[in-house]
Amino acid sequence: MKVELKNKAIALRKEGNTYSEIMKVIPVAKSTLSDWLKQVGMVKEVKQIFTEKRRLASLKGGQAKRKQRVDLYNLITGKAEKEIGRMTRRELWLVGTALYWAEGSKEKEGRPGTGISFSNSDYQMVNLFLKWLMFVINIPREEISCEIYIHDSYRDEIPRFQKYWSTKTGLPLSYFNTVYFKRIKINTKRKNVGDLYNGQLRVKVYRSSSLNRQVAGWVRGINKYWGIV
Repeated sequence: MKVELKNKAIALRKEGNTYSEIMKVIPVAKSTLSDWLKQVGMVKEVKQIFTEKRRLASLKGGQAKRKQRVDLYNLITGKAEKEIGRMTRRELWLVGTALYWAEGSKEKEGRPGTGISFSNSDYQMVNLFLKWLMFVINIPREEISCEIYIHDSYRDEIPRFQKYWSTKTGLPLSYFNTVYFKRIKINTKRKNVGDLYNGQLRVKVYRSSSLNRQVAGWVRGINKYWGIV
């Protein structure tokens, strides 16, 4: 009986079956099966079948792991989103102040009179800043201007960038007439290239040097409150 099972296992292996597939037909320990098959060779065509099976199995395993990561991400972010709850106007004011502290232009001793200027490539961050400007700081929309910054190699695609930022921010296309080009070499390792590349938007406020100083005072107040030197 054992010889018969061994011969059957060898025949299945030569057909390109994996250990797992063989063990479903022949219920023996993996160590026994390995001992039976260690001298078994396979012709080129069967090796190709076996290699393809391993590739598909690896691909399936990778897809399963990716799904697990996506499901875990959705679970954690969904729970965290609910933790935020309702935000007050004051909280948005503090969030926007910290956001400008991180990404906005500051007045320096050698550059007095700097106005409000905020740059980012993340449209959600830009929209949060615009909401902060218009609904918390009460800056009229007509006092806001926008500038698009793109790599020089995208010079022929200006309308695409203008439409993208207009759609994402809800501002009219007329706000995006000013476009500047970056004359630097694009990092070929970046993933946001081609259609994934949307440039960077700079939001500015006319005649806002006093507001910039006020924001600097708010930042100083946050630091002072928490004892940050």
